[in-house]
Amino acid sequence: MSTATLTPTPTDAAPARTVPGEGRIGLRGNLRHIGALVRRNLLQIKRDPESMFDAVLMPIVFTLLFVYVFGGSVGASLGGDRQTYINYVVPGLMAMMGMNIAMAVGTGVNDDFRKGIMDRFRTMPIARSSVLIAKIVVELGRMMVATAILLGMGFILGMQLKTSVFGLLAAVALAAVFGAAIMWIFILLGLSLKTAQAVQGMGFLVLMPLQFGSSIFAPPTTMPGWLQTFTDYNPLSNLADAARGLMLGGPVAHSVWTTLAWAVGITVVTAPLAVSKFRKKT
Repeated sequence: MSTATLTPTPTDAAPARTVPGEGRIGLRGNLRHIGALVRRNLLQIKRDPESMFDAVLMPIVFTLLFVYVFGGSVGASLGGDRQTYINYVVPGLMAMMGMNIAMAVGTGVNDDFRKGIMDRFRTMPIARSSVLIAKIVVELGRMMVATAILLGMGFILGMQLKTSVFGLLAAVALAAVFGAAIMWIFILLGLSLKTAQAVQGMGFLVLMPLQFGSSIFAPPTTMPGWLQTFTDYNPLSNLADAARGLMLGGPVAHSVWTTLAWAVGITVVTAPLAVSKFRKKT
């Protein structure tokens, strides 16, 4: 009796395995994933309201500190008094808010990887960039809260808006665009360094020279020549000067376009690197 050889038919073959996240995800799918992840991050803030303390308290503390400690002396150097300094420093602090809030993105991403949350996201059929973009959207919301409190404190202390509401909104929007760009740098740091403490330490090393070597707190005319050169190329100086021009009047075109160029350049360089690092990080 002969033995027949059975050849499996196509229906008997094992089905092809689908890799999560394989294939192209359309714009609508990306937006849906970002929305779901934004909701998840907002729920985290709702369960942990203490995470909003920096966004709520930092603008109050910094405004009071700089106005009442440096307002008299720096205001006099500007040809006025403490009132003059309030008009000078509050638009500058808008630039500072974005930098400090951005650091929280890097530590948050690092902490999520350490807890294994990011590993779970990477097994899902979602765009890898949507996880990081959702982080930025939520942090931009926290930045808007901090900016609103900062401006409220400024108006309480006597700050004057000498242009229009449109100019004020344009200054806030410009600060948000630049803040979003800076967040990509801190996301990349959060993905590259081992601990949240390391991200925070590196963040301060980056932030301190940029913030204090700028026109945020004092006019660069009193600085040494070499520091004035650094200040001229510092993107925070351009952002602070643009915000002052939009809120108080004066030339703004150069400062605005320079700030936007910095924001685009930083995003173009660091965003792809951050997404690539997110894909490969173990």
